[in-house]
Amino acid sequence: MRALVSALLLVLVASPLACDRKVERFDPNEKPSPPDLARIFPPGAERSEMAGPPTGGGPPPAPGMPQGGAEEAASSAEPVRGRVVLDPSLAGRVPPHATLFVIARRGNGGPPLAVKRVPDPTLPYEFEIGPDDRMIRQMPFVGPIQLSARLDADGNATTRSAGDLQGSARSAANPGDSNVEIVIDQAL
Repeated sequence: MRALVSALLLVLVASPLACDRKVERFDPNEKPSPPDLARIFPPGAERSEMAGPPTGGGPPPAPGMPQGGAEEAASSAEPVRGRVVLDPSLAGRVPPHATLFVIARRGNGGPPLAVKRVPDPTLPYEFEIGPDDRMIRQMPFVGPIQLSARLDADGNATTRSAGDLQGSARSAANPGDSNVEIVIDQAL
């Protein structure tokens, strides 16, 4: 019993000394600084606004980008316009009060470049998705862009449930394109 008490006392005394992290006091007035996203995003993704313009050692601008930098190109890019239509074979399967998500991606994978959320849409739906709809501000709105749409029953973009409907555009689009058609033709 004495050994147990001694061990417990040793743990209690040594615990504060064993922490090797520098923990600072919480300051409720402290402004958070933006994270450095340069190691996360592929070449061509813009730098954080806080970092300022490149000073010569960084990568060259992505092809087709103006010399003003990625932020300027990303915010001045034209939106993609088109419409979302429902395949007639799925007409009776639209979930009541569904939410339409129009999703733009660069390439076939990775995080969405931009998302437009439309509660209780009427199909066909005329859409416009552009730089203002970007999910991550540091990602430039440049093409080619893969567009897809999903009618989601629960309105939560992260879940895919049985009964949700989805589809995609037949080919990639570029900023400024219009008359892009996304056909919802698949049921999950």
